Amino acid sequence: MRYCSRCVYPEIAVNLNMDEDGICSSCRAFERAKSFGDDEWKRRKEVFEKTINEILKSNESSYDCIIPVSGGKDSYYQTHVMISEYGLKPLLVTYDGNNYLPEGNYNRDRMRQVFNADHLVFGPSVEVLKKLNRLCFRKMGDMNWHNHCGIMTYPIQIAVKFKIPLMIWGETNWDISGMYDPDDFLEFSARVRHEHDLRGFEWHDMLNDPREKILEKDLLWSKYPSDEEILQVGIRGLYIGNFFKWDPNQHTRMVQEKYGWKPKQEPFERTYRRFSNLDDRYENGVHDLLKFIKFGYGRGSDHASKDIRDGYMTREEGIAMVKKYDHVVSSDLYYWLEYVGMTEDEFWRIADTFRDPHVWRIEKGEWIKDNVWGGSSAFGPVHLSAEQMGEFKKKCSKLNA
Repeated sequence: MRYCSRCVYPEIAVNLNMDEDGICSSCRAFERAKSFGDDEWKRRKEVFEKTINEILKSNESSYDCIIPVSGGKDSYYQTHVMISEYGLKPLLVTYDGNNYLPEGNYNRDRMRQVFNADHLVFGPSVEVLKKLNRLCFRKMGDMNWHNHCGIMTYPIQIAVKFKIPLMIWGETNWDISGMYDPDDFLEFSARVRHEHDLRGFEWHDMLNDPREKILEKDLLWSKYPSDEEILQVGIRGLYIGNFFKWDPNQHTRMVQEKYGWKPKQEPFERTYRRFSNLDDRYENGVHDLLKFIKFGYGRGSDHASKDIRDGYMTREEGIAMVKKYDHVVSSDLYYWLEYVGMTEDEFWRIADTFRDPHVWRIEKGEWIKDNVWGGSSAFGPVHLSAEQMGEFKKKCSKLNA
């Protein structure tokens, strides 16, 4: 397993590529953006202003734009820019997946107060959410599929309903994984939603499961509008990370000082940051544990890689964060098991089937992988049944054929 020589990402990280110098595409994209001087950022701001003014000309709604928000630091920053700097009247739209931490609830509910903005919060039936948690965990190893689907679908439904063509999103995929170049000026698309955020699944893939018995009418919120509906309104989703310098550490300080935004009061168990993913108790916990189980890296790697690029951390310090956090089995696993009515043994038997043989191998009954700090380590016992073990060996054989 190869790791980036500049940050701590493994080459298996989503949509990542390594160049001949051993530097990942995410670092290269960030390097490109970091080279921009003040004149370039001024030009990008002018492009943004021209673009939103063109979109606003066709707006027939009383709202100027929709901002999909969770109540996190990025939500506050996006809303701050559109209201404080441009004087727009947004409609804030939240998908509530029933996972909020107390601080997340506080931050989300304060948005309509501190921004004087209308705020629409939608949450599906809790019983349906529990079914989706179990089903998607078994189907794709991602119990949080409903969250990705909800935030990437429900705001677009509202944009169609209220005929609001302008949508404002936050950071860009080039900033996260190097999927795009900063000069691509990517916009939100149905394709990226489907292939990346929704893992290639849609609402209809959740029907006809004999164990969960989810009905079509349970998933009305997850149906993406048709091309005709979107084109009729002229909906465009802009990522402001394309037009303004994106530094989550600085954004967090600003929204704390200006709006009283609260980070998590107690440390997370799987990362050192306290200001990310407060809308979802599992995103930094069991959901991220599943990413480690599948691909061998977690939130410690994500956050350290970003902070290395931004100059807040050295690579050696980042490696220490990976050692400390990536492998931890956080206590929210047991919260989730109780929530969905699953045993820990069943969890591990299912989770182990999603391990990628590019990363993991079995030695003496334990899972082994190579590390960013060199060498290899064991990370827990193998829970596979004999049949599952056979399937894993088949995957390994195909790779080595």
